[in-house]
Amino acid sequence: MRLGVISDTHGLLRPQVFDLFREVDHILHGGDVGKWEVMIELQAIAPVIAVYGNVDPPEIRSRLPQVATAELDGFEVVVTHGDQFGHPTPEKLHAAFPRAEIIVYGHTHQPLLELVDKTVTVMNPGGAGRPRFDLKPSVGIMELEPGIPPRARLVPL
Repeated sequence: MRLGVISDTHGLLRPQVFDLFREVDHILHGGDVGKWEVMIELQAIAPVIAVYGNVDPPEIRSRLPQVATAELDGFEVVVTHGDQFGHPTPEKLHAAFPRAEIIVYGHTHQPLLELVDKTVTVMNPGGAGRPRFDLKPSVGIMELEPGIPPRARLVPL
């Protein structure tokens, strides 16, 4: 199974995302969607598991949870924006979601891909919307196959 991982779109879905996510089976959005139109466009590509972020308007917050969980290809997945942890780190997230095997988050706009305790993959795809904090926009691609650790990469936009 191939996952497209995105966060912090802030209402902007770049054209490159459509090419990069063309063959994904699911999309995980780590919050700060910005506009519901972004969700509609992503849902046209593949099923979306998404959460709201700290700057999402009430329209988004009323439609999305703060934390989403799912089982994908046998992996326990958690998606959260992470702002509820102040400055989220892989250690804080793993402590908060000890059963998760994959944790996707956003908020910091800093791309991160880290293995925690040999079994948990934590990914922040970076901010996919307008550049903030002098960071270049990016997304992630993750490959799942039962019985082996997830393979993932960060992709600059």
